[in-house]
Order: sequence, then C-alpha cells, then structure tokens
Amino acid sequence: MSDVKKMLAVVRIRGNIGVRREFKDALKILRLRDMNNCVVVPDNPSNRGMMKKVRNYVTFGEINFESFLAMLGKRGRVKGKRLDGNTVKETGYDSVEQLAKEIFEGKAKLKKVDSLEPVFRLTPPSGGFKSTRTHYPKGDLGYRGDAINDLIKRMI
Repeated sequence: MSDVKKMLAVVRIRGNIGVRREFKDALKILRLRDMNNCVVVPDNPSNRGMMKKVRNYVTFGEINFESFLAMLGKRGRVKGKRLDGNTVKETGYDSVEQLAKEIFEGKAKLKKVDSLEPVFRLTPPSGGFKSTRTHYPKGDLGYRGDAINDLIKRMI
C-alpha cells in the first residue's frame, strides 16, 4: 500500500447548544450533525482549514488502515443496514476489506460509493473523555495526530 493517501478522521465531541451559525454551517458541510459522529476526509488544505475552524467542537487526526477497516466493518451502514458480507455486495465490492482498501487508496470516495452512508455513528469512548472543553493532550478537542486511532478503537 505504497500509494496510500493520508486520510483524516474527524469525530464530533461537543453538542449543538450555543454553537454560532458559522460553526454550525461548517459542521454541516462535514456531515457532523450529532455528537460521536465520525467522518473520514482526505487530508488537503481545504479540509485542514475547515478542521481549524471547528477545532473547538471536534477532534481529528490521521487515521490508519487498521482503524478504518475496523470502523467500516463494525460501524459502516448500507441503506440503514449494518455493513457485512451480504450487504457489501450492494456497494459493488466483494468484501469489506476490498472496499476499505479502495477508499483508503483514493480509488473510491466514501460518499460516492453506492448506498454506503458516509457518516459513522460511534459510541462514547470506553473510559470517557478527558475533557470536552480543552485541547489535546490535556483534553480531547482539536488535532491529535495518530492518537485518533486509539480514540476510534475505544469508540467502536
């Protein structure tokens, strides 16, 4: 997997109360409407700029293939049904691993894969958050780099 492009996992960890309109709009563009929702976006300057804008409501970092595969296999949904060996066929792929590899290598876009929901609904992390008001490493907001993979594993 030498031609793998970097992907950012973005997890919303704060709610809607008291959020200014400009931040709500940015979160809507990212499809992060609810707490504990996660999206995976390409790492590019445009997306980095959006992360910088909403860093007080989300945490984000570079997701690795193993975490992405686990999240897709456990929390991926096709037309409201859980993604598994049978429902992955509806997307046009033979297995969840093949689908994850295509998306991770940039050959397919998550939101363009037929009938696959681009938002992952995760559970609150086991062990809880440190703080949803301060930034990483003292809290959980903002950029956390590779440590996002540990958080995602706790939230799957």
